[in-house]
Amino acid sequence: MADTDFMPLDGWDHIELWVGNAKQATFWYEHALGFDRVAYGGPETGLRDRASYVLEQGEIRLVLTSGLRSDSEIVRFAAKHGDAAKDVALQVPDVSAAYRTAVERGARSVAEPRWEEDEHGRVELATIATYGENVHTFVNRADYAGPYLPGFVSLSPNGHAGDDVGLIAIDHVVGNVELGKMNEWVEFYERVFGMTNIVHFGDDQIQTEYSALMSKVMADGAGKIKFPINEPAEGKRKSQIDEYLEFSEGPGVQHIALQSSSIVQTIETLKGRGVIFLDTPETYYDDVQGRVGEIDEDYDDLKRLRILADRDEDGYLLQIFTKTAQDRPTLFFEVIERHGATTFGEGNFKALFESIEREQALRGNL
Repeated sequence: MADTDFMPLDGWDHIELWVGNAKQATFWYEHALGFDRVAYGGPETGLRDRASYVLEQGEIRLVLTSGLRSDSEIVRFAAKHGDAAKDVALQVPDVSAAYRTAVERGARSVAEPRWEEDEHGRVELATIATYGENVHTFVNRADYAGPYLPGFVSLSPNGHAGDDVGLIAIDHVVGNVELGKMNEWVEFYERVFGMTNIVHFGDDQIQTEYSALMSKVMADGAGKIKFPINEPAEGKRKSQIDEYLEFSEGPGVQHIALQSSSIVQTIETLKGRGVIFLDTPETYYDDVQGRVGEIDEDYDDLKRLRILADRDEDGYLLQIFTKTAQDRPTLFFEVIERHGATTFGEGNFKALFESIEREQALRGNL
């Protein structure tokens, strides 16, 4: 453990998405995914160039931001990448130390440490670059009692929006990078964050008749922050990672995995609200019970809702994946419930991969 202590991480702080229309996107995240709109920053609060809505559910905090003029960096980003994650922010005990360590270990600086203050206290922030145009902001809000950050005001609950659907925490954030770049970014997270590669999937493990991908999972010492990194592998046709890279115009966050306290209840509610998930072939359920064994849930519920199950030596997990959250075939979400399992559903990769390929084929991109 001594090797990993140079970059202590307290947890996820927030994920900021830069989007084309934050007001309308916020409505979907509230009414479909059950997030609560808790804070707003924009021209009315002194932020002249953007509008940002802060959404919370359980320990999850998402921030949806739009630029207000055509020359905005936020507008340019959203035009190039579509609605996409820009900032995966991490809570640290000492921002200046984290930033200094990261830069000394080869990270590129985006914003040096600074304090932002208002009547609620002060927050320390600093930002470094990662793959594509994505960044990590280090956050220390120990001395802050406001809703999010200085420049934001609290919002009262908005009607029945924000009716909790049982999402409780961020589980992991997956990045897609170009062919040949996976190990470069694995090495970045090892060197800069002291993370370790806890799982490695080769193209022989994640493949179908047509395409394949490779993936390595990076995790901090405590196992709370997990960053799987994917790259395409050679195949007969274009892989899902190739499609993502084409429509995102470069590397970026592929999906955000959110833990549920009761996945059956969560997915029933989300489907009732119109959230669309990847379908799972009927044949998947022929052998899942024999493969996974005894679980607390009813396999008939899993089959009805198309939830996937897998087991590792530590326990089992249940998971399901949304279709893309915007028209571009880029960012999507995973809902996961862990019962001891620490891995990522290797037994489901083939079913998942084939589901994504069916969607690709419908778009004419396979």
